[in-house]
Amino acid sequence: MTSTAALRRRSLFAVAAAPLAAPAVAQSNWPTNSIRFIGLFPPGGGTDILSRLWCIKMSEITGQQFVVENRAGSAGNIGTEVIARANPDGNTIGLASVAPLGIGPTLYSRLPFNPSRDFSYVSGLWQLPNLLVLNNDVPARSVPELIALLRANPGKYAYASSGSGTTVHISGEMFKTMAGVDMLHVPYRGAAPAHVDIQGGRVHMIFDNIPQGLALHREGKVRALAVTGAQRSPVAPEIPTMSEFLPGFEINSWGGVMGPAGMPRPIIERLNALTKQSLESDDLKRRFLENGATPWYTTPEEFASYRAANEAALAPIIRASGARVD
Repeated sequence: MTSTAALRRRSLFAVAAAPLAAPAVAQSNWPTNSIRFIGLFPPGGGTDILSRLWCIKMSEITGQQFVVENRAGSAGNIGTEVIARANPDGNTIGLASVAPLGIGPTLYSRLPFNPSRDFSYVSGLWQLPNLLVLNNDVPARSVPELIALLRANPGKYAYASSGSGTTVHISGEMFKTMAGVDMLHVPYRGAAPAHVDIQGGRVHMIFDNIPQGLALHREGKVRALAVTGAQRSPVAPEIPTMSEFLPGFEINSWGGVMGPAGMPRPIIERLNALTKQSLESDDLKRRFLENGATPWYTTPEEFASYRAANEAALAPIIRASGARVD
């Protein structure tokens, strides 16, 4: 017969054990409320458009709202720090971007986060080349003509970026180094105001993410010369790659989803599975491709490894360009 003391011990054990099981059930049903998605760049740019498309699809799949909160500035470093400092309960996630996580560790002497330690990497979302576009009054209609023009007029022309440390900036620095030309870098707070000044002739060109630049090119407001990916873009196969004129020139923007370090593994796995489902949907694939982006699903481990490898690959290019932010 079981003693009264033994029954009491069993009862106490059951009460103590019950709260430990409950969170795992909740995590497997994530999300159970609206999710805050931290965007790193101003509204209207290429990465913002793609982030919102993904959040809309995730809202449809889960029945919970994925709300984009733009925390722009410092080439994505401000928003990335917000993600790093968030509560790791899965209610705040955000954009993992090449700018703060691939370029930033080499470009900046100090960062308010550690890319290897401070995040829970979930999955890639897209790969996206940049597009070189010019003000229509610049007298160059091809990359060779542009190189010749810049070499004949050192320091006369300026290129814009959506901020120091972005792939838009580093694309320009790579071009300067590989083409042997001298241009002034003019950073903006996002690509949208930069495009206004390019169309107005106050700055001459930009290596922007493909969606906005391609739309303006097709409207006749700017002139597109080349994409920065290894292959021509399927949305604009008529536009050559930079590597057709400068062999080895290749740089892509990429985006993914991550949360702060310490997110429970069941939530990471659940978010990864939902992300895979979203990226396999025909409508999101179509919308991504319409904006020049290739859908890019990874496992959490593949994404973390890719980020580290991308940082290592970009480091010598950034150092060779001389770009540095103290």
